[in-house]
Amino acid sequence: MIRTQGLVAAHPGGPAIAFPDVDVPRGGVLLLRGASGSGKSTWLALVAGLMAPQGGTLVVADTVLSADRVVAHPGGAARDAWRARHVGMLPQKLHLSPALSVADNLALAHWAAGLPPDPQRVVEVLAALGVAELAQRRPHQLSGGQAQRVALARAVLLQPQVLLADEPTASLDDEAAHAALGLLLNTAAQAQATLALATHDARVVAALSDAQDSQGINF
Repeated sequence: MIRTQGLVAAHPGGPAIAFPDVDVPRGGVLLLRGASGSGKSTWLALVAGLMAPQGGTLVVADTVLSADRVVAHPGGAARDAWRARHVGMLPQKLHLSPALSVADNLALAHWAAGLPPDPQRVVEVLAALGVAELAQRRPHQLSGGQAQRVALARAVLLQPQVLLADEPTASLDDEAAHAALGLLLNTAAQAQATLALATHDARVVAALSDAQDSQGINF
């Protein structure tokens, strides 16, 4: 779940941004609508614990992240472990390590969370997303669609309570965008994860506007 109240944040040297209040239950879908540069990615960074708010309250997966508390912002390994265990991220740039195989890229999630390796879980998730045969390939050997599925597999590997996606259909044609959105929604539903999806893609907005358990905010 994700709940915010009076949330305010700013990047160094930039203006403060006041965000709308939201209350999204586990398994719900939140659509963040707005043009590039409107603050959607900043909101996702706050929810992921990548930056601390200046004011207000933010609760993510039953953990309070606020300006005067450091539960999820102690820095270093503890912060990263909290994020790895509770939040899955599908960023605009997929950030797959070029030196590692697909399987090893996914295995990094267990390491970041401070958990023992689980090769069988890696195999299961890749298979569930239809890319098991890619386990030993390097990222440069993947097509765009394959890389996106691998990145999504990494995001859901540890069965996070919250799944964040930043412009997941950017630069995709209609068929690929439809497939990507369906894959994201189905994967989140199967994991009963709260999904927050940032986009300025009218196709995504139209597809989710009337979806059950979906709500939206404008930036």
